[in-house]
Amino acid sequence: MNSEITIYHNPACGTSRNTLGLIRNSGEEPRVIEYLQTPPTRDELEALISRMGIPVRDLLRRKGTPYADLGLDDAALTDDQLVDAMMAHPVLINRPIVVTPLGVKLCRPSEAVLDILPNPQRGAFAKEDGEQVVDEHGKRPV
Repeated sequence: MNSEITIYHNPACGTSRNTLGLIRNSGEEPRVIEYLQTPPTRDELEALISRMGIPVRDLLRRKGTPYADLGLDDAALTDDQLVDAMMAHPVLINRPIVVTPLGVKLCRPSEAVLDILPNPQRGAFAKEDGEQVVDEHGKRPV
């Protein structure tokens, strides 16, 4: 069965790996797009931003990217210019972005994915750093 869940993933990113783990812990095997190798088209990227309901600037990744060198902190830059930068340098696209039948979300922190997963967690899940995100009953600790 093909999953209705897609993750725009960077396997080098702990948050992205944790998010993928939470998706799999719900019993789904998502479509994984390693967006640095297979970047979204401009139309796809603009549609994702629109569906997330966030400002374009909120999708820009600053750390470990050419953000500062490109002067992307300039408030005068238009959304089109910011999207141009993400198209030219996909590393500027923050991750992970997850698409499910319940919505589209930039999943930072990784447990934000729980809000848009159609199926409950099937068991305990801890992040790579040991933080318990879901208990043995598939619930978030309070």
